[in-house]
Amino acid sequence: MSRIIALDPIAATGKTAELFTTVKSKLGVVPNLMRTLGHSPAALEAFLSFKSALGAGILPAKVREQIALTVAEINSCDYCLAAHSLVGKGAGLTNDQIAAARRAQATDQEIDALLKFATAVVESHGQVSDTALVSVREAGVSDAEIIETVAHVALNILTNYTNHVAQPVVDFPKAAPLSST
Repeated sequence: MSRIIALDPIAATGKTAELFTTVKSKLGVVPNLMRTLGHSPAALEAFLSFKSALGAGILPAKVREQIALTVAEINSCDYCLAAHSLVGKGAGLTNDQIAAARRAQATDQEIDALLKFATAVVESHGQVSDTALVSVREAGVSDAEIIETVAHVALNILTNYTNHVAQPVVDFPKAAPLSST
């Protein structure tokens, strides 16, 4: 059961109503996470602006979704696993790539290094070791990609933690459980 009830977009007013209209125009619906963030129009606007700015960055949509899946798995966020599994498919990820990303793995060496670096960022609370930084650079990852990865980790921690606090109803198809292989 939700601990913070998601707002009804029809009843929303002011800035929240404007932001919900923008979300609905892009997605066709206002997902429960956005409806929950809408309690604070500033938080919802900040999330949408941060996500939009990163969407114009150098990391492709598939990689952004792989990072989101890695972070959601580490943080045990069922809502984000469901959402990013669906969005990841829309970005071109296969079921195998989605499962691999949840394990911080990819067949591409640079993406694999980015996912492992994202894991290090989450697990060390940003206090990554010199070894982690050297390792990601040796895989051919640029400093711009490293910084964007940190930004994507932060964006996804925001949604993971919001979901943990609020416990909104998951309005995406449930993510497949990971096999033990």
